[in-house]
Amino acid sequence: MGATLTGMREVQAHDRSPGLVAWLLDSDPALRWQVERDVVGAPEDVWRATRARVATEGFAARLLALQDDAGSWAGGAFFPARFDFDGPEAQPGAGQPWTATSWSLTALREWGLDAAVLQERDTVARIAANVRWEYDDLPYWDGEVDACINGFTLANGVWLGADVEGIADWFVTHQAAEGGWNCEWVEGSTRASVRSTLNALKGLLVHEEATGGTPATRDAQRRAEEYLLERRLVRRLTTGEPFGDWVFRLAYPFRSFYDVLSVSDYFRAASVLRGTPPDPRVGEAVEHVRAQRRPDGTWLQARRHPGRVWFEVDVGAGEPSRWLTFHAARVLAWWDGAQV
Repeated sequence: MGATLTGMREVQAHDRSPGLVAWLLDSDPALRWQVERDVVGAPEDVWRATRARVATEGFAARLLALQDDAGSWAGGAFFPARFDFDGPEAQPGAGQPWTATSWSLTALREWGLDAAVLQERDTVARIAANVRWEYDDLPYWDGEVDACINGFTLANGVWLGADVEGIADWFVTHQAAEGGWNCEWVEGSTRASVRSTLNALKGLLVHEEATGGTPATRDAQRRAEEYLLERRLVRRLTTGEPFGDWVFRLAYPFRSFYDVLSVSDYFRAASVLRGTPPDPRVGEAVEHVRAQRRPDGTWLQARRHPGRVWFEVDVGAGEPSRWLTFHAARVLAWWDGAQV
């Protein structure tokens, strides 16, 4: 979620052992400031000072340096420029390239970069003038036809101060009858998808935090959240069986994927923003997150999502992940704190 959608500072004692905290703090500023705020409970001036370093040190600084003269990354909107849609990278299993503008902006926002850094570069106007979606050459800040892409663009536009209200309205008019969204609707699908729905909700939540939303967008969010909650976040409504083993496999960066940690973290962020208690139906997903905690308090990276990247920001499969450990511990703290 967006960096401001956190606010949980009472991480449980077993997740704040000196060794574990020191390990979490020994990280890139993009993660360290969040650990200081939400795990250590450091004074605001401390974590804000670390957050300010995001623009000049580590992952975000490296990614900022890769912004091109057009204001974009990799010369494209969702795909790199001159991406070969018939080539090896476009084949099943090859993975989405994660280098273009949409992915780069999303990473910078989630890492806590001050929007002013990109605003000073006139990024919104430069992207508007130079970047168009690969689908039908549509204007960047007007959004696309894909619910996931529109979720990212809504969140990034709100963060940077672009006029993206049209995208917020798009979600209202394109919601499936059962309450969610599906990126394949343009291909004729009338059913919702949990992955598409989660990515749409993440964008709408950033919009809600920044603007309060509208009655129509808030109702769309409520219906979409209910769509996921009816499924306990992990189970098919028709059979009651889990969606598949993939839903339990944790990986950072979350990208556009759906798993028990990413969806639990969404409901945590929504609960914190609105000041509402957790819905009991989130519990099964949270327990699946808890079950993966190792005796030393860490969580393992289950996989890396395939696809081209600028650089790696987390460990390989099978290794303890600081990012996953931070997010999972924060979700458990939110959930367990509400059960007292």
